[in-house]
Amino acid sequence: MKFCVLGSGSKGNATYVEANGRALLIDAGFSGKEICRRLEVVGVSMATVEGVLLTHEHNDHIQGAGILARKYKTALWANQATFKAASPRLGQVESFKSFQTGEKFSLAGFTIHPFAISHDTADPVGFVVEHDGVTLGFCTDTGMVSRLLQQRLTGCHGLILECNHDLQMLADGPYPLHLQQRVRSRQGHLANNDAARFLGDLLHDRLQHVVLAHLSETNNLPDLALEAVTGFLATVKNGFPLPEVSLSWQERPGVMVELCR
Repeated sequence: MKFCVLGSGSKGNATYVEANGRALLIDAGFSGKEICRRLEVVGVSMATVEGVLLTHEHNDHIQGAGILARKYKTALWANQATFKAASPRLGQVESFKSFQTGEKFSLAGFTIHPFAISHDTADPVGFVVEHDGVTLGFCTDTGMVSRLLQQRLTGCHGLILECNHDLQMLADGPYPLHLQQRVRSRQGHLANNDAARFLGDLLHDRLQHVVLAHLSETNNLPDLALEAVTGFLATVKNGFPLPEVSLSWQERPGVMVELCR
C-alpha cells in the first residue's frame, strides 16, 4: 500500500491511497484543479481514483469533492449526516455512496472501516484502510483520544494523525478566547503533546510510518510538532523499533510512503 498526504491544514486537506494500481482519496478540501495538480506532482492521476471518502463537512475537507465527482464520475462516500450537511456546498452529485459509521465496506479493493471521532460536525469519522493485511489509520480532526479511537488505530502499519497546535503558542497567539476554547475542547483539535502521548500508546513492532497532519499555521511550528512526538516516543519505546515520522504540509504534498506486511 502507498499513501501520500497531498496537503493538510485549515486551508485544505486531501490524502491519496493506492494498492495494486487502484486508488482512493480521503477528503478533497482543495479546489478540484489544485488536487489534480498535486496528484501530478507525486506522479499519479485523478483518473485512477475510484472514490473519495469524506470525514466531515467542513470546507477544508470537501471544497473540491463536488467538482471532482462531476468531472471524473467519481463516487463520493460519506455517512448520511455528513452528506446532508455538506450537500449545499457539494452541488449536484450523481454518484453518492452512503456508509454507516462503524460498519466496514469495500472500495477499490480496500476494506474501509469508518469510526466515530469527536469534532464539532454532524457525524465526523476517521478511517482504517486495509489491503492484503496492511492497514493505514487516519484521524485528522478530533478533540480527544477516545477508547474507540485507540481500539481502531491499534496495530496499524501506518498512521496519519492530527498534531494541530502547541498549547503555549495557542495561549500566546492571536486567537480570541472563545476560539482558543473551541480548539482545546473535546470537539476541537489534538495538541502536540496529546498526539505524542497517544502515539506512545500505539507503538508496536509493525508500525512503520507516522505522518503528523493538520498542523496549525498560526498555533504550531513543524519543528515543535516533530520534536514533541519524536522526543516523547524515544522515551517510551519499550523495546519497540521507532517508526519513521514525517510531516504533512499545507502548501505542498508530503512524501509518498510505502507500507508492507
